[in-house]
Amino acid sequence: MGILKDCIRSKDIKETPVWFMRQAGRYLPEFREIRSKNVDFIKLCLNPQLSKEITLQPLKRFSIDAAIIFSDILMIPYALGQKVEFEKNFGPKLGELNLDIILELSEEDIVTKLGPIYKLIEDTSKDEKVRQKDLIGFIGATWTLFVYMINKESPKNLNEDIYNFPNQEKLIRKIIDTQKLHIKKQVESGATIIQIFDSWAGLLDKNKKHKYIYEPTKEIVDYTKSLGVEVICFPRLIKSYKDFCDIVKPNVISIDYEVDPIKIAETIDIPIQGGMDPKCLLLEKNDMLKNAKKYLEIFKNHKYIFNLGHGMIPETNPDSVKILVDFVKEFK
Repeated sequence: MGILKDCIRSKDIKETPVWFMRQAGRYLPEFREIRSKNVDFIKLCLNPQLSKEITLQPLKRFSIDAAIIFSDILMIPYALGQKVEFEKNFGPKLGELNLDIILELSEEDIVTKLGPIYKLIEDTSKDEKVRQKDLIGFIGATWTLFVYMINKESPKNLNEDIYNFPNQEKLIRKIIDTQKLHIKKQVESGATIIQIFDSWAGLLDKNKKHKYIYEPTKEIVDYTKSLGVEVICFPRLIKSYKDFCDIVKPNVISIDYEVDPIKIAETIDIPIQGGMDPKCLLLEKNDMLKNAKKYLEIFKNHKYIFNLGHGMIPETNPDSVKILVDFVKEFK
């Protein structure tokens, strides 16, 4: 068990835990070298040897407190038989959705397709660089997966027709069941914490949040807790983190960079993660550290995991990441 889990479980710790969303990614030259030779992103995610190497890359550079597996939230649509591709300078593109085929898929079918991910976790959990740290597995939230599967690409502007998708209850139930299965297999393989990414939580009107966000996410959070594993939720750009925490009850809430951290500190009792704008890592050193210090000061008397309010961006200089990590570790 690592310092992240100690923080979540309210054990006394002497320093602030730190890790980053997308810490294994395009800002690292060693990742870009692997990626240049592996143009099919899905195949790369399903290569246990290479995905393990990528997962461990940031741990070799920085004194971070957790590894997060190199994978993608869209591995669930892939497992459900929907074609998933990543187009440069565009993002994900998903194929046609055949609900009849999706509903016929067995757990065995799904586990077989996602098996390399569980192999990645099993192998990574045994690596000496991870043994004293937490290994974070993850899924996309039900709403975000539903949006991607119906919209077939990133929903910059939500099409209202998405709410009229026929038999959507059956699709949502299949997504939830697959999420639970994927979480179970990740935990069995060695993941010590699960994070739920709801990338498109901010798109929903208040009157639709219960059906599409609160209810399914609470079901998954409760299930994850039943496995004896803590769960972090990141409902990005949601209007009220307080409402989300009161209803869903995650172990940790990860916040975006547009929310007021002072309000979060005043209204939410559970451990907080993240908040700083990833673009701050592009600033001059003193300005970057000034932004980091703001979050560390605000949450000084609160259980807090330092992270960003979104994933690391490709333009980030790894040297800046090292400076930031060392600053967080030395902050008192």
